[in-house]
Amino acid sequence: MDRSRIPQGYSPLLNIYETQKAIGLLRRVFEEKLGNALNLHRVSAPLFVGSSTGLNDDLNGVERPVAFDIRNVSDTAVVVHSLAKWKRLALKRYQFHSDEGLYTNMNAIRRDEDLDNLHSAYVDQWDWEKIIRPEDRTLDYLKETVTRIVHALHETQLVLRAQFPQLNILPELSESISFVTTQELEDLYPALTPKERENCFVKEHPVTFLIGIGGKLKSGTPHDGRAPDYDDWNLNGDLLCWDSINGQALELSSMGIRVSPEVLDAQLTIAGCDDRREFPFHKMLLNGQLPQTMGGGIGQSRVSMLLLGKAHIGEVQVSLWDEETLATCDAAGIILL
Repeated sequence: MDRSRIPQGYSPLLNIYETQKAIGLLRRVFEEKLGNALNLHRVSAPLFVGSSTGLNDDLNGVERPVAFDIRNVSDTAVVVHSLAKWKRLALKRYQFHSDEGLYTNMNAIRRDEDLDNLHSAYVDQWDWEKIIRPEDRTLDYLKETVTRIVHALHETQLVLRAQFPQLNILPELSESISFVTTQELEDLYPALTPKERENCFVKEHPVTFLIGIGGKLKSGTPHDGRAPDYDDWNLNGDLLCWDSINGQALELSSMGIRVSPEVLDAQLTIAGCDDRREFPFHKMLLNGQLPQTMGGGIGQSRVSMLLLGKAHIGEVQVSLWDEETLATCDAAGIILL
């Protein structure tokens, strides 16, 4: 089934060579600004981890990791879905201190994604994590961090617009952020699906941070799935921006304050995932052996789509596509990398 929908009359603002140059500039500029904004240091990251470690992110709990064996290694290797848990362990191993952290270029394979304009089997993110103090486990601290990230995105956009003037016809990214909870969104639009609620709200509030992903709402269902063993469901959220090209909300980042031992204990039980208590990572966390942290992932291709005015994620990254997607993009004159 072809899920890609190309807007009528769409024409890329940059040709394929300009696009490649712009992506390189965007990544260099944003990495520097993100690192400065949050006091982060760049580190190297794994493409795969051992399946028995409990370090892989299981996303919504149904996605299948790509798994393979390695000669003379007893554990099965699994390609990461994200680095949500690995980063927290890395902060301990690298002996980072309070209010400093790391960022890395994360590459992942998500084989069960429904491919469309925004989703690919290949994922590229800036994954970041920093150590916080116990007293920083507040919504105010979360909001302050979101504000810093949006400022870094806005400054990056200004650099791109100066280098590529044709991008000036795109809306300038607002630094005015609307903060709203998933419950408030359900109360506003009770008859709509979670995705429809996001589109309605973000259309009127072009830069939105949606708070509270993972826990059940009054309706009895969560707004969206979130693994129980990295984010605190009450202190996390998604950064959503209005995609003027495709006319929909575009999730740029998923982030949050990470679970404390007490929160992990409660969320594992709520999610029916008590078996994870036996993983090495989870034992360390439950025993209070890992630092208090916050972190997230910022989609590199998603940010490129937004700031370069692209209609399809395949215009800014290389992946594999089904025949229907290839035909749709070809008919629209879109070159997939």
